[in-house]
Amino acid sequence: MNSMQPTFTSIREARRWASLFLQQHQREPRVAELLLEHFLNWTPSQLLAFDDEALPADVEKDFVQAVRQHADTGVPVQHLTRVGHFYGREFQVNENVLIPRPETEELVLGVMDYVRDKNLKAPRIVDLGTGSGVIAVTLATELPGSDVTGVDLSKEALRIAETNASQHGADVQFYHGNFLESLLEEPFDIIVSNPPYIAFSEKEKMDDTVVDFDPAMALFAEGEGLAAYKTILTQISHMKQKPKCIAFEIGHQQGGAVSALIHELLPEFLSEVRQDINGKDRMVFAFSSL
Repeated sequence: MNSMQPTFTSIREARRWASLFLQQHQREPRVAELLLEHFLNWTPSQLLAFDDEALPADVEKDFVQAVRQHADTGVPVQHLTRVGHFYGREFQVNENVLIPRPETEELVLGVMDYVRDKNLKAPRIVDLGTGSGVIAVTLATELPGSDVTGVDLSKEALRIAETNASQHGADVQFYHGNFLESLLEEPFDIIVSNPPYIAFSEKEKMDDTVVDFDPAMALFAEGEGLAAYKTILTQISHMKQKPKCIAFEIGHQQGGAVSALIHELLPEFLSEVRQDINGKDRMVFAFSSL
């Protein structure tokens, strides 16, 4: 790779260099803008308005380094900026948590619709495998009066989740553990989870940006990607008081398999597969018929 340090007379020039450089390395050219916004601490409109200004030397150094690193390794922009966006909020992320995906916003919306439809005033909600806490924090802030809990097996992830909760003033109780294991005595109205659901056999087909940087424990599951659902549903079947609603994010080919597991382990629940904005099966919602 050309190690000569490029020099720019303006922000516009820096962006043009980075966009072309990223394109040549089969990366998304738009990353150039995201990194410039981050290092300058500017909004997209500031970047447009002042693009003929000179790029400060310290910003230039960090920017060029980040562009090269992304081109070279595929390290996600969110790891370079330490920020992920979800439901209109900024969340801290790092290599210990899954970077929030827009599809997961639809899972959160589905839970909020359920709470509003049923007119639940103080719903008790638990988010299993909370990661950076985006689901738990979003529900706690969007549903005032709700009682939200987040659980994760990774202590590093919980540290980030707690930071995100306090940053957004969200009152969430966090627990370290394997899904519901230590909470079987607790009564929850809603159980929501975006668990690891990718089969290990899919790994070769995946983009380096995901495989090399998202934590494996947040991505992959045994049993063709179904192990986490099986564990959670088995735990629910042992709960003293079962929830009214279960909301899962799933892989786009897992609708049938996850519905079958629900039918087998929780026969009193009625399940429905829902599609995401791209028309792919992405969620399973199950409701207690009791």
